[in-house]
Amino acid sequence: MKKLIALLFVALLLVGFAWVNNNWIVTTEYSVQSEKVPDAFAGKRIVQVSDLHNAEFGNRQRSLLDKVEAANPDAIFITGDLIDSDRYDLEKSLAAVDGLVEMSDVYYVIGNHEVSSNRLEDEIVPALEERGVEVLRNRSLMWEEDGEAIQIGGIDDPLMDIYLHEEEFTRNSIAEAGLNDAFTLLLAHRPEQLETYASEGIDVVFAGHAHGGQIRIPGLGGLIAPGQGWFPSMTEGVFESGDTQLVLSRGLGNSGFPLRVFNLPEVVVVTLENE
Repeated sequence: MKKLIALLFVALLLVGFAWVNNNWIVTTEYSVQSEKVPDAFAGKRIVQVSDLHNAEFGNRQRSLLDKVEAANPDAIFITGDLIDSDRYDLEKSLAAVDGLVEMSDVYYVIGNHEVSSNRLEDEIVPALEERGVEVLRNRSLMWEEDGEAIQIGGIDDPLMDIYLHEEEFTRNSIAEAGLNDAFTLLLAHRPEQLETYASEGIDVVFAGHAHGGQIRIPGLGGLIAPGQGWFPSMTEGVFESGDTQLVLSRGLGNSGFPLRVFNLPEVVVVTLENE
């Protein structure tokens, strides 16, 4: 009987551990500094939501929305994989979008799962545009404030053209976006293209895709990430190459392996600062 009780206790601990690792959203804050940030944008807060993969956080995503609202966003960036192509359920993700558009302007780029779902053009993009989301598909626009402006751009995922090398696809997409010399924030799903973004002179990139390494080993970091393989070097945080900074979110949901381990779902908040 004692052994049975002990086993049940261990089982409950494991269930609780798994639940926390996959449902307890944390907020991670970074500051991005650049002398190119206009005075009107110093202190602006951008909330990044990435890789939801149809995950649910409370009734109609209430827990997620509460985290975003608490961050007091001036803009919200969704950096791809809003849905999961293997268990497609757009309505779950749209519940989050419905709440986000009530808080701030929302900007979105596609990830590889939107592409592989084969529902991008007919369902996903129309649903987002109907809700007022700025869907950035190799295009850019200006964010204006008190007579000053910065640029927000977004590019498609390289899975859109499997016949082009990812680096070439990324370069072509950035060129198509028509970026100018203003301080630029680029939404791009894939972090492993950092050197390409840097070579194109992008100031700040917001990316996801890596899922924080899915399983994080204490003291070592992430175990595996799409596009990087085993023991990836880029799973979370802020990375630099030349004058380019890349903000990488661990994301919120899962694809493939159904669990996150030592890898809490994350909402990222970036504050712009001028030096």
